[in-house]
Amino acid sequence: IETNRERTRSLMTLDIDNEDPEPKTLVADIRDYELSADGSKLLVHKGADLYVIAASADEEAKLDDGKVDLSNLKFAMDPKEEWRQMFVDSWRLERDYFYDRDMHGIDWPAMLEKYMPLVDRVTTRSELSDLQAQMVSELSALHIYVYGGDHREGDDEIAMASLGAALTRDEGAGGYRVDHIYRTDPDEPDQVAPLAAPSVMVNEGDVITSVNGVPTLSVDDIGVLLRNQAGRQVRLSIASGSRGRARDVIVTPISMSRDRDLRYDEWEYTRRLMTEELGEGDIGYMHMRAMGGNNMAEFQRHFYPVFDRKGLIIDVRHNRGGNIDSWVLEKLMRQAWFYWQARVGDPTWNMQYAFRGHMVMLVDERTASDGEAVAEGFRRLGLGVVLGTRTWGGEIWLTSSNRLVDRGIATAAEFGVYGPEGEWLIEGHGVDPDIVVDNLPHATFNGEDAQLRAAIAHLQQLIRDDPRPVPPPPPYPDKSFRRTTSGGEDGG
Repeated sequence: IETNRERTRSLMTLDIDNEDPEPKTLVADIRDYELSADGSKLLVHKGADLYVIAASADEEAKLDDGKVDLSNLKFAMDPKEEWRQMFVDSWRLERDYFYDRDMHGIDWPAMLEKYMPLVDRVTTRSELSDLQAQMVSELSALHIYVYGGDHREGDDEIAMASLGAALTRDEGAGGYRVDHIYRTDPDEPDQVAPLAAPSVMVNEGDVITSVNGVPTLSVDDIGVLLRNQAGRQVRLSIASGSRGRARDVIVTPISMSRDRDLRYDEWEYTRRLMTEELGEGDIGYMHMRAMGGNNMAEFQRHFYPVFDRKGLIIDVRHNRGGNIDSWVLEKLMRQAWFYWQARVGDPTWNMQYAFRGHMVMLVDERTASDGEAVAEGFRRLGLGVVLGTRTWGGEIWLTSSNRLVDRGIATAAEFGVYGPEGEWLIEGHGVDPDIVVDNLPHATFNGEDAQLRAAIAHLQQLIRDDPRPVPPPPPYPDKSFRRTTSGGEDGG
């Protein structure tokens, strides 16, 4: 299989000989393939169709003659029988994948007998998922989830959309007042809220009087006029006090999931601004939302601009987990061991981008999974203190590979985590911070962040007690050749 940048896949063939063989394309742009048991045939999935060709086919194999006719394929299905089989399969897969062969001491066959009588009462796939969840919850492991599957969806689904702002109905002003437009990092202009786009430039305090010509006060909520409008251009009529007249603008609303991300973007951005202000430029801030492949770029984007600060806050509050804790810790463990001094400029060091100052890691009750692993590793490896509140407590890792026939799954917790002291770590309890600081609800709602303030104060004290300036370069060597003559004069 060859995969290119456009994510298309081609099935290749290669003659194994001593004549400098070159791979040749057998079938281009396929979705998948499978070799028959005797190795003579290939089943190729291309587009929406299936084809059977000889495994010995030449370059650019002809598919037309091998197309599998599925037009008359029909089969009967009894949903209740299928659900019953799927329930048993989910029980069996949990038994075969769970990290503890003794199933946490639970009599697993007895669990099947306990729940099987309820399977016959299931009337929808969602009810089956509920029943699966009840059964697997008997194991008391936090990395067990039930999701996916062949759920019925009607054609009347309504997707809400957002303008990326907090709006208030204002009868006196004749529409919905823009109270606040969510802020984003200026370094990412493509992520701005719809109302903050350069071609729109709606300001806080402006009033949206209509959407696509429909007065906003004619409906109970402006969201009614934004149904199914995510990603589509809409026309807003804006009454702007600052401009002194009404005007129309074209905006592209975003989905509610993007709206949620936008709110998160503002929270993250304002944490960094708070750190810059209170830390007086000495302390860097970086936040990691999760621990997946995309978050590697997030780490690099936020770490490298502040790697030479005196202090650093690594914020893994709300972290959803993943599996890059070792990669993150490796970057934070780098140590400077010699320095370069060029003719001009400040010294730099090796290992490159090693952080030389003091660090602290922020956690809270929503720090989960690999976010907990990186926090525990941060402390155990002596990189700094962990500050905040006790974390979620889920640390039995998984692959989510024990899927059912309809692609639904009741995941199994597959890899328990323990320390060199011989005890299971984190699962069912979480990571206890070295310094406990809680964010109280009302103060947090009003924009306060006691945990971040405490982290900044902690680092400032460490910087005062143990400053770590870059060592200055030594005097340059004098390699001139000097000697004293018999007459007492220096010669060169």
